[in-house]
Amino acid sequence: MIDLTAIRAQFLIECLADLRKNLRKHGINLLIRHGKPEEILPALAETFRAHTIYAQKETCSEELNVEARLNKGLQKVSLSSKVGQSRAQNGACIPRLQLVWGSTLYHKDDLPFDVSNIPDVYTQFRKSIESKCTIRACIKIPASLGPPPEIEDWGAIPSIDQFGLHTQEVDRGLVFVGGESASLSRVHEYFWKKDLLKIYKVTRNGMLGSDYSTKFSPWLASGSLSPRFVYEEVKRYEKERLANDSTYWVLFELIWRDYFRFLSIKYGNSIFHLGGPRQLDYKWSQESTLFESWKEGKTGYPLIDANMKELATTGFMSNRGRQIVCSFLVRDMGIDWRMGAEWFETCLLDYDPCSNYGNWTYGAGVGNDPREDRYFSIPKQAQVYDPEGEYVAYWLPELKRLPKDKRHFPGFSYLKPIVALKYGNTSKQGGQRPGSSRRDQKWRANK
Repeated sequence: MIDLTAIRAQFLIECLADLRKNLRKHGINLLIRHGKPEEILPALAETFRAHTIYAQKETCSEELNVEARLNKGLQKVSLSSKVGQSRAQNGACIPRLQLVWGSTLYHKDDLPFDVSNIPDVYTQFRKSIESKCTIRACIKIPASLGPPPEIEDWGAIPSIDQFGLHTQEVDRGLVFVGGESASLSRVHEYFWKKDLLKIYKVTRNGMLGSDYSTKFSPWLASGSLSPRFVYEEVKRYEKERLANDSTYWVLFELIWRDYFRFLSIKYGNSIFHLGGPRQLDYKWSQESTLFESWKEGKTGYPLIDANMKELATTGFMSNRGRQIVCSFLVRDMGIDWRMGAEWFETCLLDYDPCSNYGNWTYGAGVGNDPREDRYFSIPKQAQVYDPEGEYVAYWLPELKRLPKDKRHFPGFSYLKPIVALKYGNTSKQGGQRPGSSRRDQKWRANK
């Protein structure tokens, strides 16, 4: 099993290295220090007499607590101009923490309603902002940001060995390289070189390969890629090549990211609670054997197991896969949805709390959307999205020798299913045809 923490650590280290390289091109350097923000930043402010600390504004409680502790730490810093003088003698001040809104396509201040009153249904939210809001342009980077301050030790890019982790090669599946350079390369490749944007809506529910969807999410989650840059590239593509449902659908997915982030402000910590924003009193199991079988990809259902193996190996899973394994965990196994959300939090390269827990609450039926029982029939999903068993055979090589029509239900040649499916082998449960409804457009961190 690949060390999941090492995969994410390596990605973030690559983000740091790329940021430093790009900053140096603009005449400045990246200072690297290891420690808690509330301890490191006040010390740096005092050393360099910085009157303002800029940081991105976050929305969830753990991040808000860091902001509060940093503010408290800055209150203890005195920026007097002469050593030995008191604040009263020198009119000294304390550094100010300036929080800047980022990460979203639409700016929070441009919404046509207060965040605490945003609609609980995505479609209402989307239609309102599309009709009443504009998207701000990307800020142009100055030709030069230098000169840098006189610093003897800028700090070294860490290695994962320093964190007690070990590099392990990913021998199959997608490999993501951290940093803005890799993200811009992917945008260029997907939009312009391979010209895949025009078919995105048709292919987005795939599970195997690199080109069925944009794969922008790890860079969006890490801040290496701006959703506004993606928007500008989509608009340029529409002007220079063509505009269709697929070009719009990429923006449609980015609005989902916005929606979950704004919902995290409206609903606060309830997105992490058992009953979710709706405070529902469901009875969930925390049976460890069942959960471990799901986590390790040993449920006896190849479609579930293949997706979980991909997640464990690469730190990534398709949108379609995320919906299927969520439904299986909460509907067929009856396991506490938070256990699944926490495992995703551990594994995903594209993890962010708003999208991850927003999607899990929705999938578990405890989210703000009023429809509750979203069931994904494994036989139906396999038939529609992996009809020849190519995906499951890729991640479960023992199934390659089987006829294609046997790979999803291999019988005694594979593991015994750990639970019976809630609706047996029917494909008519869950209300709507897969791929046709809003239900199939919710897990949007990975697009």
